This record gives sequence, C-alpha cells and structure tokens, in this order.
Amino acid sequence: MAGLSLQHPMAFAFGLLGNIISFMTYLAPLPTFYRIYKSKSTQGFQSVPYVVALFSAMLWIYYALLKSNEFLLITINSAGCVIETIYIVMYLLYAPKKAKLFTVKILLLLNVGVFGLILLLTLLLSAGQHRVVVLGWVCVAFSVSVFVAPLSIIRQVVRTRSVEFMPFSLSLSLTVSAVVWFLYGLLIKDKYVALPNVIGFSFGVVQMGLYALYRNATPRVPAKEVADDDAKEAAADGTFKVPGEHVVTIAKLTAAPPAVVEVIKAPQPPEEAKAKPPAENGTAAAPANVQRNAVADKV
Repeated sequence: MAGLSLQHPMAFAFGLLGNIISFMTYLAPLPTFYRIYKSKSTQGFQSVPYVVALFSAMLWIYYALLKSNEFLLITINSAGCVIETIYIVMYLLYAPKKAKLFTVKILLLLNVGVFGLILLLTLLLSAGQHRVVVLGWVCVAFSVSVFVAPLSIIRQVVRTRSVEFMPFSLSLSLTVSAVVWFLYGLLIKDKYVALPNVIGFSFGVVQMGLYALYRNATPRVPAKEVADDDAKEAAADGTFKVPGEHVVTIAKLTAAPPAVVEVIKAPQPPEEAKAKPPAENGTAAAPANVQRNAVADKV
C-alpha cells in the first residue's frame, strides 16, 4: 500500500497527520450541535455543508477502494461518513419544517440519486485504470464543492458583519487540513488528492480573513429582520407605522374624553323648506331643533 509503505515515509507521516487533523475538523461543529441540542432549534444554521461533506466522503471511499492502496483515505472518510450522518440526523430532529424538507430533498438528490448514478456509470461505462481516472476527476469536482459550500455562510458574515455562524476553529482546521492533504497527494503523486486542496486552502484563508475583519465589528441585523421586529413591537403596543408617515396610535383615537366631544349641528334648512306646507300624508315636518337633537343623540 502506497499510503503505508516504508518507501514513502513522508507520505505516510502526512497521511497520518491528515487523518488526525481531518478528524478534528469533523469534530469542530460539535459546539454548534450542542447549542442546537440545548436550544432545540437550528438557530439559522444550514445543513448544506454537512450533506455535501457526507457525499464527498462517500465518493472518496469509493475512489480509495478502486485504487486499492489508499488505506488512509478509507479510514478518515469512513469516520467522516459516520460523524456527518450524526450531524444531519440531529439537524433533522430540531430544524423547522421547511428546512427539514429541504435537507431531505438534497439528501435524496445528492447522496442517493447522484451517488447512485456515478456508481452505476463508472461500473458500466469504464474499467480498470480508466475508471480510476474518471472517478478521480469526479472526486476533484465534488471536493471543490465541499469547500464552496460554506460560501453561503461567508455571505451571511459579510451581510450581518457577525462571525457567529463561522467559528474560527473550523476555518483554521480546514485550512491546515488542506495543506497537509495537498502535501500527501503531492508525495504519493496523486493529483486527484492534491488539486482540490489548493482551492480548500484558498477558501480557508478567505474565511480566516473575514473572521479577523469582523470579529470586533458591530453586528448589522438584516433589514428584513429589523422590519419584522418593528412590526412585532407595533402590534404589542397598538402602534402602527407607515413608512414616511407619522405614528398613529389607536388608543388616542378611541379614548378621547367625553368633554371634548362636540355636538354636530345639522345644517339649517333652507328658507323654502321652512315655508313648505305639511306633506300630503298628513304628517308635519319635524322642527329644526328636534332634528338637531336627534343628530346630537346619534352622536
């Protein structure tokens, strides 16, 4: 086995170090999921990075089995499959219905549909070394997607000026892990292992840079959340605000004291109406003062 051979002592050392660092990287979200467990809520965290990481680990196990000499890749990706599955199950337990349905959809699409398709096509349409080459490039493509998956978190950090959802320990471990696995791939002359970790290192540096930039910044709540909070407060105290207008308080309209209520006087009938004779049905028109009193009573 190339990964364990004494002819490649440096490769074995970097592979073993890569296993240790990658294992710690898999454990890095533990505080996040402990927080989810305590609060019984996913609190805005997303499941996409964990689903994509599970898919990538499954692909690398398949690649290592085909190559038959990558024991170190099998060990760490097997551990990754177990850990990521636990994370996803916990997420599904506490996620809201919409997020839960989305997670199930991408699980079925990616980890069942796409992986099954790759497995079927590589077994039917390729053989021997050609199969390893095809699968190697597929692994490169989806390993890059693992590093691209946190882009949504990076966008959230920039938008809110808060690093709450991007732990520094995870960004650092991803960066160091990418460096170690790049050196391992370089030493065993496996470009499919080395190439994606160049991109992984780049994204890790970007995440750490954002952490340094925003760790002491004043968080900026998105405008939609501010509007929602204002609406809740308005509903609580009976106040409604229209953009660009004054605040109108319902209580001020309905609680006016009786002393300030004015009697609405009916308009004086015209002179012609005063002189008009009684109606033909024998009923006389009501005097003007009676009409005013009737209007006042209605008020």
